[in-house]
Amino acid sequence: MKLLILVTTVLTFNAVSFLAFSLSPTIAAELSVIKKRGRLVVAVKETVRPLGFRGANGQLQGFEIDLAQRLAKELLGRSEAVELKPVTNQERFSLVINGTVDIAIAHATLTPSRLRILSFSLPYYTDGTAIITQSPTIQKTADLTGKTVAVINGSSAIAALRSQLPRMNLIGVESYEAARAVLNRGDAIAFAGDVSVLSGWSQEFPEYRVVLPALSSELLAIVLPKGQQYNELKQQIDIILTRLRNSGWLEERAKYWGLPIR
Repeated sequence: MKLLILVTTVLTFNAVSFLAFSLSPTIAAELSVIKKRGRLVVAVKETVRPLGFRGANGQLQGFEIDLAQRLAKELLGRSEAVELKPVTNQERFSLVINGTVDIAIAHATLTPSRLRILSFSLPYYTDGTAIITQSPTIQKTADLTGKTVAVINGSSAIAALRSQLPRMNLIGVESYEAARAVLNRGDAIAFAGDVSVLSGWSQEFPEYRVVLPALSSELLAIVLPKGQQYNELKQQIDIILTRLRNSGWLEERAKYWGLPIR
């Protein structure tokens, strides 16, 4: 009788927990398997403008969508040789671990804790904490001294704000949508969040503007399964990212989607 060992582990990444995986074989793909299959399966976001979101026609688009398609072209010869799988924050890592997707390009920050269980490519964008506001009186972050700023509960933005702007009042919210409601009511003068997401916010709601420079730097990278069998895939992705960076392609696409370059 075969003995099936099911391992359930709770992993915490920036206060986001998800159930891990069975140790039975998965379809997590080595490079040779991906090439034989002829399709790259990529976890992406569909609600994070301008990284990955649905346009007016319902099609996925954005900076990370462009990158996924470009990787497919470089690895498989065709930009359309990619299957885009929309995911939430809660499931993007577990789907890489259990092999449902080959990689994730889904607004994932490279952190030491995540490196214990996942592999990451070279970074493709420098994100970080910034401020968004409607108020003309806030021209620089120092103008927030003594003011009330909204922040998502448990986010890394809290530490960035406390270290650089200790004399401010923070109020917690549960989401970016809740933060906009707080600002519209006048309960806070500004909101602190990721530069990438706030850039999309200001595109959708032009009455808001992002106050730069950012208060911190966080590297967005492609998520891969951990293991020697995936080293060739990681190496090829890193080579492609290096070429795309050196050629100016990454910067051009970031600017096209309205992302600040640092």
